[in-house]
Amino acid sequence: MKTKLTIVAGVVATALIGCTEQSDNNKDTALPDTPVAETVKTVYDKSTPSEQNTLLAEWTGPYQGVPAFDKAKLDDLKPALAIGMERQLKEIDAIANNPEPPTFENTIVEMERAGDDLSRIFTYWGIWSSNMSSPEFRDIQREMAPKLSAFFSKINQNEKLFERVKAVYNSDEMKTLRSDQKRLVQLTYDGFARNGATLDGEAKKRYAEINQELAKLHTQFSNNVLHDEENYVLFLTKEQLSGLPDSFVKAAAAAAESRDKKGQYAITNTRSSMDPFLTYSDERALREKVWKTYYNRGDNGDEYDNNALIAKILKLRHERVQLLGYDNYAQWRLEDRMAKNPENAFELMKSVWPAAIARVDEEVADMQAIADAEYQAAGKESIKIEPWDYRYYAEKVRKAKYALDSDEVKQYLQLDKLRDAMFYVAGELFNFTFTPIKPGTVPVFHEDVKVWEVTDKSSGEHIGLWYLDPFARKGKRSGAWATSYRSHTTFDGKENVLSSNNSNFIKGAPGEPVLVSWDDAETFFHEFGHALHALSSKVVYPSLNGGVRDYTEFQSQLLERWLLTDEVINNYLVHHETGKPIPAELVQKIKNASTFNEGFKTTEYLASAMVDLMLHTTDPENIDADKFERETLEKLNMPGELVMRHRTPHFGHIFSGEGYSAGYYGYIWAEVLTSDAAEAFAEAPGGFYDEEVSKKLVKHLFSVRNAVDPADAYRAFRGRDAKVEALMRDRGFPVK
Repeated sequence: MKTKLTIVAGVVATALIGCTEQSDNNKDTALPDTPVAETVKTVYDKSTPSEQNTLLAEWTGPYQGVPAFDKAKLDDLKPALAIGMERQLKEIDAIANNPEPPTFENTIVEMERAGDDLSRIFTYWGIWSSNMSSPEFRDIQREMAPKLSAFFSKINQNEKLFERVKAVYNSDEMKTLRSDQKRLVQLTYDGFARNGATLDGEAKKRYAEINQELAKLHTQFSNNVLHDEENYVLFLTKEQLSGLPDSFVKAAAAAAESRDKKGQYAITNTRSSMDPFLTYSDERALREKVWKTYYNRGDNGDEYDNNALIAKILKLRHERVQLLGYDNYAQWRLEDRMAKNPENAFELMKSVWPAAIARVDEEVADMQAIADAEYQAAGKESIKIEPWDYRYYAEKVRKAKYALDSDEVKQYLQLDKLRDAMFYVAGELFNFTFTPIKPGTVPVFHEDVKVWEVTDKSSGEHIGLWYLDPFARKGKRSGAWATSYRSHTTFDGKENVLSSNNSNFIKGAPGEPVLVSWDDAETFFHEFGHALHALSSKVVYPSLNGGVRDYTEFQSQLLERWLLTDEVINNYLVHHETGKPIPAELVQKIKNASTFNEGFKTTEYLASAMVDLMLHTTDPENIDADKFERETLEKLNMPGELVMRHRTPHFGHIFSGEGYSAGYYGYIWAEVLTSDAAEAFAEAPGGFYDEEVSKKLVKHLFSVRNAVDPADAYRAFRGRDAKVEALMRDRGFPVK
């Protein structure tokens, strides 16, 4: 398996979540006295022999080998990590001390080969972390995160290794390499230079210490949020269900029964449960309780409160980038992204913000009018719209202005049919066929997980596998995400793709179809876009399967657009009882309301993105996270009727690791590309299934992954840079 642990030390949490990074070496094979060495010394002798440790074993079975999820044992994790680190250090040692002059093949390519053992182990780690977490795993995670950070720091700070990389980077050979090889060298060199390789003495030592401290804090932050998601469940009686759709009630009853509360109804502390409850429940006091429970995750003043952790994380990040000569963390983070600097990111967001909050004012006025009329008719004093009222009254406005009932739409959104619709789109655009694999053929980590083989529709060529883990459960983090257990490469023979989508839909009662909201259907398509990005890869080297964060959301955002195409609507959006297609008039209502509530959606997102960037451009010396959030939103004139999509104490994107830190703006940066690219399809003769535009889409925007600079890739597709005006038109905002 060649999914690489690319060199991004200091961002070890990213590696721990799933698709990983790369490694280091020492002059001799004996390990120095570091936390890594201690792990090897104290665990290795007690471990299961490596040949019997499933987590270390080569993947066997069909489809070029698959993870042995059915045999994985948590007791094997620490021994496997210890052995995997030791083996990779030896591999890197051989590269760094090679007596031959540095070349692309004996240095850069050999680094791409290193670390297969750890790469396999991190696949299992990712499942235990995100899909099947337990107190026992979290104990291991807390112990191992700083030791893994020390391990990655050793690689990034290996002077001999960096000197060889730098020699290749500055060599005459560089001029003779293919464009993808040059980019690999550039990314490898930058990975070292941006992560402490150029530091000396105490600065280098301190850099590594900070990474270890951050690894502990990121893990603690994430586990605190997961604690609050798991342990705050509201159980309702039948008398408290007023307004809730039947499908939601059945799912809530099933959730309660699974928690030994048969006869009651469970509202779990996840978005997939919170959002529909706030949309439909007539019980205002309960809406307030559910809202506060959800938005106070990590902010309850107890041992799981994250505010003090945030201050520590920000201070350590600031200190670390100052060692490298940057003024603030955001400067360092954005330097190698499309935005290039915080100013450009702020400029985009501030160009959209005024229109977004102005639209919120309009939306609130419409909602307030309905609330006033309702309370007047009941002979009661009216209320002021509060955040826990927004979704509820927005739904009433939707019905009044567009005669559109979200629950009516939901009757046509069956999870299985949506999955089939995604397969259809993948077949038309990517020429893929998805064939279900007989249960038991490929090991899975939970009975809910299903697997499909992906082949080329024309040639029958095997592309890879697609795993789907769709339902919420205890121990599974909230939200939706995609990951890859193995990525496409050809440099050591062609390797297939093992891609996975993960969601948190509420499992229905036995025999009942799972019905989802329109927003959830869009998210389903979105995450499938990430999977298609992985499955369509044509890159040669493992590290080029990575991506630039403010670009990688673009492909998945774009795929959402196919949900509203006629081909999907007419064939897959069928009523779960009658089987009849969704009526044309209802489709038209959906299209007419396509920019409805855009003020809410844009504002809650932008508030999170701007607070993130401001947190990482501010001197954090005396920062109070809770106060900073309140004062920053006040300066931005944030409407009081809603809050940030991710409040700071549970903002896992930026504090559970560093993948999105100072980079949450990337979603709207990518959305500009999305809106602009969607117009290319809308203008094409064949619309969203135009053959020529589809070929360009796959060739320039999906298959190249990170082998081409994103700006160049987009220009190759569109013939020019993207224009922000397309985004404004998409959202129904005024275009200047």
